[in-house]
Amino acid sequence: MDDDRAMDAPLDDDRAMDAPPVQSTLTVLTTTDAEDKARDLATGAIRARLAACAQITGPVTSVYRWEGEIETAREWQVLLKTTTARYAALETWLTEAHDYDTPEIIATPVVRGSAAYLEWVERETAE
Repeated sequence: MDDDRAMDAPLDDDRAMDAPPVQSTLTVLTTTDAEDKARDLATGAIRARLAACAQITGPVTSVYRWEGEIETAREWQVLLKTTTARYAALETWLTEAHDYDTPEIIATPVVRGSAAYLEWVERETAE
């Protein structure tokens, strides 16, 4: 088989990429208006075992409608890795720890991932 055909071959779902049920793993995004606040949110969630990992990205420019006006703000994103079992506690903690009236808290299911990494997320967020 030449290289071009190998690249077009469908992936075999039974290969090493298989992982434990990924529907139990989530990425959770929040934003805040200062880098130190982003670090505090990330560190606090990890310390409380509500997330296994967090990445901080920023600054980013956010454009949104707030109280009838279009606003533009400089923010930092915090992307947290957690499980569906820990999501409610993480959302509650973020809402209480956050200084925004209505913080962005969005969870996205992980549909595929490294088995070792997903197992690590489960272990690090276990109660």
